[in-house]
Amino acid sequence: MLTPRILIVEDESLIRWSLRQKFEERSCRVSEAENGAQAIEAIESNMFDLIVLDYKLPDTTGLDILRHLKETDGDTVVIMMTAYSNVEDAVEAIKLGAYDYIAKPFQMDELLFTVGKALETTQLRREVRELRHHLQHRYGFDRIIGKHATMQSLFDIISDVAGSGASTVFLTGETGTGKDLVARIIHYNSDRAPNPFMNITCTALSEALLESELFGHEKGAFTDAKHAKKGLLELADGGTVFLDEVGDMPPALQAKLLRFLEERVFRRVGGTEEISVNVRVISATNRDLEKAVKDGKFRRDLMFRLNVIPIQIPPLRDRGDDIRLLLDHFVTGFIREFRRNITQVDEKVYKKVCTYHWPGNVRELRNACERAVLLGKGDTLSPEDMVLGRNNESDQSNLLNDFQLPPDGIDLFVLEEHLLRKALERTGQNQSKAAKLLSLSRDAFRYRLEKHGIT
Repeated sequence: MLTPRILIVEDESLIRWSLRQKFEERSCRVSEAENGAQAIEAIESNMFDLIVLDYKLPDTTGLDILRHLKETDGDTVVIMMTAYSNVEDAVEAIKLGAYDYIAKPFQMDELLFTVGKALETTQLRREVRELRHHLQHRYGFDRIIGKHATMQSLFDIISDVAGSGASTVFLTGETGTGKDLVARIIHYNSDRAPNPFMNITCTALSEALLESELFGHEKGAFTDAKHAKKGLLELADGGTVFLDEVGDMPPALQAKLLRFLEERVFRRVGGTEEISVNVRVISATNRDLEKAVKDGKFRRDLMFRLNVIPIQIPPLRDRGDDIRLLLDHFVTGFIREFRRNITQVDEKVYKKVCTYHWPGNVRELRNACERAVLLGKGDTLSPEDMVLGRNNESDQSNLLNDFQLPPDGIDLFVLEEHLLRKALERTGQNQSKAAKLLSLSRDAFRYRLEKHGIT
């Protein structure tokens, strides 16, 4: 943490002097104010990490200063001091955002301990604010690249949904079209952005684990439930829960999810208490739910309940020149990330990618660009560097054909663990990249790591 800046607002000079001495011994920068007017002037011209504020001042009260702070700088941490302590004032001070309320005469050690904790709170608030700013920038509307008419319509819908109070949103689209990105953009551009975004892939866990992850469980609910645990719905209160691949959710959980969407209450596994939360549920699938309903694999009433605000994300092959825009974007980013000296893209590369059908959509294009930049030779990206579709499949087929099954067979559990470890080793323990090597989602990859006890 940078050198903490502290403002002491106190009309007694001896108390100001003693506090200054103690704070400066701890390498703090200290300012003083002996009345409310000086305090307001200092607050408006400087930024403080902490304000030690007396309740009774010659021209006002500490509560009035707190009210001013709440309107102008709600993040400043304040410790109130008073020789006129009463419960009503203490409650009012806490309501107005005071960190703590200390009665005079105070023990200096006690005050210094409280100040230390308050400064830690200031640091945490600053880090949260910076992280929130980073996420809002990372998931701004400009993160979706596209000028095609279908994408312009998508931008309008996403913007409207983000600014609305819609509690249920349904994303459909092929694998790799960017449903996860759209869900995050909706969250981080809404008034729910300060609150959590929780996501889970419904195919990554067994039915029992998925239920526990979503709804939580009480102690003793099942064999390994040694402690009570909050589920994602509780943890995301005020924010957003993203249910990816919801079309593959087990039937028993579909009924429980339907009840939650209709009543906004649920019970933890093994619990009896009704828990109410305020979350936006964004769900996504690449499955044809109408067919799943006809096949008896998905509840029709849940499909209707999820489909309140449907958003269809178009496949890459239907987006025309957006393919060129995306290729330039990805290649430029990977050149910077991998520090390659590629300066241009051969025009034949554009022709190649624009005539390909892209079954894996934007994700496949991004992966192809990453491979091309990493393995490309020279300063020009050539068509040979851009390996697409069948070439990748044939490479893998050759690899599998060369694999010889031992005469006594092989334990698939051991083989899976070996592949997981090799992928982590190849990527320097980067789980996201290791998951990509094995064509797994991050959630599915982490599930397998836990299954094999790999940390």
